[in-house]
Amino acid sequence: MAPLRRLLALVFGLATAIVLLSVHAAGPEATADDRHVLVLGRISDDPKTHYEQLKPLLDYVVPRMADVGIREGRILMARDAQQMSSYLRRGRVDWITETAGTGMVLQQRAGARPLLLTERDGVSRYSTLFFARRDSGIRSLADLRGRKVAFQNPYSTSAYYVPAAELLGTGLPLEILLSPMDHPSPDAVGYLFARTELNIATWVHKRLVDAGVMSNLDWNNPQRMPPAFRDDLVIVGRTPPYPRALELVRGDLDPKVEARLREVLIEAAADPDAREPLLRFFQTTRFLPIDPSAQHALDHIGRGVQRIRAEVE
Repeated sequence: MAPLRRLLALVFGLATAIVLLSVHAAGPEATADDRHVLVLGRISDDPKTHYEQLKPLLDYVVPRMADVGIREGRILMARDAQQMSSYLRRGRVDWITETAGTGMVLQQRAGARPLLLTERDGVSRYSTLFFARRDSGIRSLADLRGRKVAFQNPYSTSAYYVPAAELLGTGLPLEILLSPMDHPSPDAVGYLFARTELNIATWVHKRLVDAGVMSNLDWNNPQRMPPAFRDDLVIVGRTPPYPRALELVRGDLDPKVEARLREVLIEAAADPDAREPLLRFFQTTRFLPIDPSAQHALDHIGRGVQRIRAEVE
């Protein structure tokens, strides 16, 4: 049976590789140094789905950049921020769409530059909420000392980077826990990753952890926070608003290409031909310039990311 299992594993691995190659329209050998090619990058755990979301907007953008020499578009997926940072440093990706937290990671690791804010479903900014059961006795972040909190995953802006930095900023050190049955030291906040917003809500409601975090948008989404759960919960902390998503470019992108890309994306909201590509692009409604308040929020997130890397990870 063991040889059969090894054979099946090999066949599955080969099939998976074929699928990934079919959606990684620009592989590692396809470089962004090709001056006529615009490479759009995305960190993805579902390359096929994300390719279908990215390709329509890329197809819209490329013909409108012919005056700066762009004649072709490619898509390059990365499995994580480390791999995307490598692509950026090696000039293999030009334009990345990401959340604010991961965007700041790419800025720090690989010199990526924020280009525009991305408004999704009519919302360009959101906040993180901390919540607990009403009967928990928790009423503020200070009450989380010695307690357990559920984050989503290590790449979530609203449910990891921002709330983790907020806790560190209030003088609460963080300790990763082995399981919900584990306990933090009395002076720290223990944390776990619950993977989904619904799991975070469930873990708090079922008392597996003392508190959870999610964006205000997820808090109001009944599929992620069931109303029956929310009735038993109370918000104990809220962060200032910050950008929901970003478009970034590599640091050494040709200034003419960068300027034209910014112009095309900003103008897309007024073009009927862009309506469907924008909606496919993660329900984008428009792209906005980075104003001073947004830049302030990004700088704050960037400092938080640095502190998390130094003190937690």
